[in-house]
Amino acid sequence: VQLQASGGGLVQPGGSLRLSCVVSGSIFSIDTMGWYRQAPGEQRELVAHITSGGTTNYADSVKGRFTISRDNAKNTVYLQMISLKPEDTAVYYCMPLLYYSGEYYPEYDYWGPGTQVTVSS
Repeated sequence: VQLQASGGGLVQPGGSLRLSCVVSGSIFSIDTMGWYRQAPGEQRELVAHITSGGTTNYADSVKGRFTISRDNAKNTVYLQMISLKPEDTAVYYCMPLLYYSGEYYPEYDYWGPGTQVTVSS
């Protein structure tokens, strides 16, 4: 699988960014897709996911500020981020997800390079 995330950058607190991730090598249209992030010294966390049917869910830390969406025709998942905070600073990754025993797990071991988001004044 190829996971090509883009759209990150340096933004001031309160600013916005839109991340994109093009997925190849999987049957994108049936995958639940997730956005993870990993800050320096921290574990990778799942911040948003979207099912093949469009149902979304968010971590409490981003609820109301981040919106995940997908375009199956383009094999692309998006993450719109508004009202960004310094604590949103991290490398962001997309990943197809597997659902097992009430939890979502990354489907692949390979994460790709991700895209860096830095929120700073």
